[in-house]
Amino acid sequence: MHRNHKPAYAARTARLASCALLATAAALVGCERGSSDGADETATGPSGCPAVHARAQAAVTRAERTDIPWGGPTGGPAAVSGKTIVYVAQTMTNPGVAGAAKGVREAARVIGWDVRVIDGGGTPAGIQAAMSEAVALRPAGIVIGGFDPDSTAQQAARANAQGIPLIGWHAVPEPGPSRQPDLFTNVTTRVQDVARISAQWIISDSDGRAGVVVITDASIPFARNKSDLIRKELAACSGVRLLSVENIPIPDASSRTPREISSLLSRFQNRWTHSVAINDLYFADAAPAFRAAGEKGSGPPFNIGAGDGDPSAFQRINSEQYQAATVPEPLTLQGWQIVDEFNRAFAGRPASGYTAPIHIATAGNSEGASTWDPSGYQEAYRKIWGK
Repeated sequence: MHRNHKPAYAARTARLASCALLATAAALVGCERGSSDGADETATGPSGCPAVHARAQAAVTRAERTDIPWGGPTGGPAAVSGKTIVYVAQTMTNPGVAGAAKGVREAARVIGWDVRVIDGGGTPAGIQAAMSEAVALRPAGIVIGGFDPDSTAQQAARANAQGIPLIGWHAVPEPGPSRQPDLFTNVTTRVQDVARISAQWIISDSDGRAGVVVITDASIPFARNKSDLIRKELAACSGVRLLSVENIPIPDASSRTPREISSLLSRFQNRWTHSVAINDLYFADAAPAFRAAGEKGSGPPFNIGAGDGDPSAFQRINSEQYQAATVPEPLTLQGWQIVDEFNRAFAGRPASGYTAPIHIATAGNSEGASTWDPSGYQEAYRKIWGK
């Protein structure tokens, strides 16, 4: 059930009042790690963006609802039996990739298929080797788990030539079928929606006055596109300042994030009020640096993950330990969707066209949950498959 979040919002606003609130909008131009857009200038005068702020508040209120009915498919082919699929993971240290793989395994047990997971280890060579191994196994289908199919173009072409359908999870920016690269479908929320609501949460939470750090992995086109969209949405509010964009590759997050956070705290001090990262895992690695600097777990800075909503993110949010919100992927649901999409491919049917709606999880609406797992999908898919 949706809760009234006004008390939490008011408390954050009060805490923010003690910060040096920032007035002049930054021109959001191509800054990367260690760069800033006029962030050392002194902000003066009134700030905020009343109209943008009002729209952001309304959007956030909708996204925080937890009573969303199932809006996915209710019809489709019955279970095709005796299939084996391979899930090629960008890296299983990425909680989103691992969470979707868990959902695939769970759904495969229900539908009666075998699943093999091959970990690419987060490196181009490792991912290419994993895809080569997957194609050599000649499975019924292959999942592109969180990496750009163009980085394994030769292996993907071999799979296509052999008639092995490829389904992406966060493999290309848009959900649904793809011709170039050739994917039966791509399972993801809409990156535009995730980026927009992440930025709107900051605008809403700060009353249109924030100093923001964005954390991304520019080596992944999907992630870089997401952070670019976040920056564009933040720019709509004249009271928001982009302090810095930190480019930290996900495989290097554990070693580099603490150093970067310490440096940012030193540079920006109380001008830094909010952060948004393309993946929650950065805040797991940031927490020790915040703690060592004496920052309160409840913020500021108030941190939101623009994906993926893994259990450790929910734990940080619910215990107010250096993360205030996440825009979680319904990872288990998406794993079930991947299995259902393969079943449609094997039956010669088109993709379902379903895209999960966006959601914001906070301590106020998660009710102690460790994942975002909306209701209705398991029953719907079981009924479709006859299981």
